[in-house]
Amino acid sequence: MKELVQKLRKYEIRIRKAITTQMQGDFHSVFKGTGLEFDDVRSYQYGDDVRSIDWNVSAKGHGTFVKTYREEKEQSVFLMLDVSASQSIGTGKQQKIDVGKEICGVLALSAAQQQSQIGIVCISDQKEKYIKPAKGIQQAYTIIKALNELKPQSVKTNLAAGIKLTLDIIKRRSIILLISDFIDVNYEKELAMLAKRHDLIVIHLQDIREQKVPPMGIVPILDKETGKTVWLNTSGDEFQKKFIARYTENQDKVVRICQKYQANYLAIQTNEDYVPQLINLFRLRNKTTKRSA
Repeated sequence: MKELVQKLRKYEIRIRKAITTQMQGDFHSVFKGTGLEFDDVRSYQYGDDVRSIDWNVSAKGHGTFVKTYREEKEQSVFLMLDVSASQSIGTGKQQKIDVGKEICGVLALSAAQQQSQIGIVCISDQKEKYIKPAKGIQQAYTIIKALNELKPQSVKTNLAAGIKLTLDIIKRRSIILLISDFIDVNYEKELAMLAKRHDLIVIHLQDIREQKVPPMGIVPILDKETGKTVWLNTSGDEFQKKFIARYTENQDKVVRICQKYQANYLAIQTNEDYVPQLINLFRLRNKTTKRSA
């Protein structure tokens, strides 16, 4: 546990130092919110933008009212980590689940240093672990320890159910980091809802072995989530085309939703150093925050 924390601390320092240098000292916060958050309503005044009128309140017959907003300067940070069996794949020493846990640990330590509230929910096709958002270094250690000791009860995936669970838990607009390989179906509606209600960051964990299967003839393939083994002709052109098409379609689907609802998207390969990619993501978020402030 101590070695794990020290490793993550090095990553955190490396990330913060790089961002601070590249932003020339103007580094606000990894977790600063973007845009505006609804605050209250007030009576309409001459010159107000008619687009800000709250028609539901005005329809009650007590006058015309407009919505007021406040800048999202500090928000709670909530980590969603997919811990289903499909995450137990990797090239080299690191599996997708290992990368996901490390990223959660780094962000927890960063949140503690910036006095941001941070919580986590681990999902498969059920809730595997939930830690309520809180501040402080002890909260970061609690999250890291829980991830290190976590042994999921289910091997299956149900992203739709996991997102619904998060939407039920987190009512106030928050920064949510969803970390998954998105190997699932029928979750698009829920992902769109999550992006509309919260400041969403999607971290798509990928492995090179999922993107291209070498032609090895007829081989047994084990589905870790169902436990079933099927025999496939990996050398056949039809198999290769369908495999690549299915992988590309799944990735494009996630990217399209993120683009439509202005959620940040980052794809991370298990055999690559994810720290520079996180740095670029945080730089992008800080630039966006400065423009909207």
